[in-house]
Amino acid sequence: MSARHLGIAALAAVVVLLTGCAVSSTPAEPTASAARVPLSELTATVDPKAYVGPSTATLDDAAIEPVTVSPQSRLPVTVTSHDLSGDVEVTVSDVSRVIAMDLSGSLAATVAGLGFADRLVGRDISTTFPGARDLPVITSSGHSVNAEALIGLAPTLVLTDGSIGPADVVQQLRDVGITVVFVERSVSFAGAVHQAREVADSFGAPEAGDALAARIQSELDSVTAQISRLAPAADSDRLRMVFLYLRGASGVSYLFGGESGADQLIDALGGIDVAGQLGWRGMQPLTDEAMVAADPDLILVMTAGIESVGGIDGLLAEKPAIALTSAGQHRRFVDMADGQILSFGPRSAGVLDALARAIYAPDAAASADPATVPTERAP
Repeated sequence: MSARHLGIAALAAVVVLLTGCAVSSTPAEPTASAARVPLSELTATVDPKAYVGPSTATLDDAAIEPVTVSPQSRLPVTVTSHDLSGDVEVTVSDVSRVIAMDLSGSLAATVAGLGFADRLVGRDISTTFPGARDLPVITSSGHSVNAEALIGLAPTLVLTDGSIGPADVVQQLRDVGITVVFVERSVSFAGAVHQAREVADSFGAPEAGDALAARIQSELDSVTAQISRLAPAADSDRLRMVFLYLRGASGVSYLFGGESGADQLIDALGGIDVAGQLGWRGMQPLTDEAMVAADPDLILVMTAGIESVGGIDGLLAEKPAIALTSAGQHRRFVDMADGQILSFGPRSAGVLDALARAIYAPDAAASADPATVPTERAP
C-alpha cells in the first residue's frame, strides 16, 4: 500500500472514531501570554529522562501571519485534483468564497498563510486559529461533513485532502456545480512545504505559494537546529517517545505509528520514535502488550484527549500497563491543543518550538492550564 493510501486509511479510521464527538461552539487554542525567551537561549533540564511531571506545549502566538498582503489571483487556472479515485484536471475560476477542510486544520491555515484568510466562509472543527473561530462550522458531528450546511454557504471553491467526508458528500458538491480540488495530504513537514504551493496554485497565486513554502522551510531549518542543541546527542540519552490518541467517552485509544505525522514530530524533536523502531505504521490499537513493548520515556497527547480520560490519573487507572512504563512512573506526558499538535502547515515551526520547550525545558516553558482554556471538547 502506498504512503498516501496508508495515511488516508488511517485518517479515515480517525474520522469514524470522531463521528459523534461533542464539540464546543467556540473552540479556541491556548497561547502563551508572556514574551518568551528564544529557544536558542533556553537551558535544557539536566536529565530529561529523570524529569517528573506533565507539561503543556503552547504556541507563542496562535495567529497565522500571511506571507503577503492582498495577494493577486490570476484566474481561471487549471490544476490537478488528487481525487481518491485518481488524478483529474479541474479548472478554478472563482476563489471569492472558499472552504478548506481537512482532519487537522492544515488547509485553512495554509490559505491564511498565503494571505487569503478573508476568502474563507466556513470551517471544520480543527480550524481554530484566531480569525477563523467565528466562521460557520460545516461538520455536523466530529469530522463528518454536513453537505447542506456546506452548500448553504455557497462556496465557489472547496479544498480538501480526502481526510474528512464521506466521499459521496464531496461528489454531491460537484453535482451542484461547486468546484472541488483535492490536494495531497500533509502529514509531514515536507508535505507542508509542498501543500503551500498546491493550495496557492488553486488560487492562481503561485508566487505566494513559493514565498510561503520558502518561509515554512526556513523556519523549520532554524527551529530544528535549535532543538538539536537542547536534545541529548547520545542515542542512549535520547527520549523514547510515543503519541497516544485518546477519546475517553468512546473508549478509544490508539498508538500512532509511521506515516501518521507523529513520527515526523518525534524525529524533529530529537526523540526516538518507538513506534517506528518497532515497525508500527498508521494507527495501532493501544494494548497492554504494545505499551509494555514500547516502554516510552515520554508520551505525547492531545489536550482534549487526555482530559477525556480523566487526566493522567484517569488514564493510569484505566490503562495500568502505562503506569509500568518509564513515562507512566514519571507522569511524563506532554499535551498540546488538538488543532495544533498534528497540524502541518504555516505553524509547523511554532509547534516544534512549543513542544521542544515542554519536553526539554518544562520549567521554563510558558504554560496554560488546560482546565481553564477553552478547547475542542472530546467525547
